[in-house]
Amino acid sequence: MNMVDIILKKKAGQPLTKEEISFFARGAADGSIPDYQLSALLMAISLKGMTAEETASLTMDMMHSGGVVDLSAIDGVCVDKHSTGGVGDTTTLVLVPLAAACGAKVAKLSGRGLGHTGGTLDKLESIPGCSVEESEEAFIEQVQKIGCAVIGQTKDLCPADKALYALRDVTGTVNSIPLIASSIVSKKLASGAGAIVLDVKTGSGALMQTLDESIALAKAMVDIGTQAGKPILALVTGMDQPLGTHVGNALEVKEAIDILSGRTGGDLLAVSLELGSRMLVAAGIACDVEDGKKRMREALESGAGLRKLREMIAAQGGDARVCDDLAYLPHAAYKIAVPSVKDGYVSHMNTTDIGYIAQDLGAGRKTKADAIDPAVGLVMDVRLGAKVKKGDSLATLYINKPELAQSAIARMQEAISISDEKPELPPLVYASVSPEGIIRSI
Repeated sequence: MNMVDIILKKKAGQPLTKEEISFFARGAADGSIPDYQLSALLMAISLKGMTAEETASLTMDMMHSGGVVDLSAIDGVCVDKHSTGGVGDTTTLVLVPLAAACGAKVAKLSGRGLGHTGGTLDKLESIPGCSVEESEEAFIEQVQKIGCAVIGQTKDLCPADKALYALRDVTGTVNSIPLIASSIVSKKLASGAGAIVLDVKTGSGALMQTLDESIALAKAMVDIGTQAGKPILALVTGMDQPLGTHVGNALEVKEAIDILSGRTGGDLLAVSLELGSRMLVAAGIACDVEDGKKRMREALESGAGLRKLREMIAAQGGDARVCDDLAYLPHAAYKIAVPSVKDGYVSHMNTTDIGYIAQDLGAGRKTKADAIDPAVGLVMDVRLGAKVKKGDSLATLYINKPELAQSAIARMQEAISISDEKPELPPLVYASVSPEGIIRSI
């Protein structure tokens, strides 16, 4: 079989056979197909798409390109959550310890930053000593012992996806429903989770920026998971502004700790409760979503969620003192305010641009080899609908290279629109998607 023929076939918009999909998935996994040919095929798929059958085939081939985790030794139903990625989306660091504190077993495999979106692994690695590279045996033992673990893909888990994932980030092929769906679901299936809750973002900071596209992605993933026999559901949630106020790795860890300590709340906590409550229902712990939210709030108010985060960090070799003293996290050398250029209301945010500004400050990668600065990023000082006066701070930049400040200030002022009229605020949850169908909230 010839890789060039496969590229040309997809370039012409023709569906690939199961054999052709298996061929390039194996080649991605074992390194026998060079990056430049894989990149060309990814671009062809991004432009021409894949059928539902092709997407399902790619998912299963990526799942079986390496080992599959056996979580049967863990008591109870292991639940996993995955987000399609956003800006300031720190839900994993909030809801995983809260769900585990409620008795759920959360065995989570996470990823690194992709495009303008942040990565949970990068956030965890901003905690001194915290490891996200654990053996399967250690992963299972940790979940059984303390109820949760968040690690990266092991070397032999979905190696085909691991190769393609890294290439998508640097070839402009992130925004593709079949590539996103197959990547996410292959990892979820290979990780052995008994039930899966998906968070599909929509809006100006999402991979899919329209509601219809986001629902289509959610449905594609739910359909694949259902075909594989896994209990699975998805929420479509808003990304018209950073979900949390903090954007950047150590900054987002700080915000998660602030939430679990009861010092702050907001949209990040609200979405975490929506997702976490459904995880508790899937695990058989809560009888319905409202019962799940009640249990999560009790774990929050009692401090059990923060204690569980402390346990998880310590179990993964990290300095758990960060949960009690944020001084142990990396800190940027400079804090610089972004002033509003006029009076009015915050009416729109280009959240993708905000994510790229954080990336350019050093919080994300432009190439596979780039190192991340864990301390840098930005903190939003306003939310949509806020009334501001000229000179008020819209955001605070946390930087280690002062020469980056002026450009970042100008770009932030362009990314945040100020109007005379107070805008209508977007919802947090737009739709739920399950095997039974789609329920729109608006």
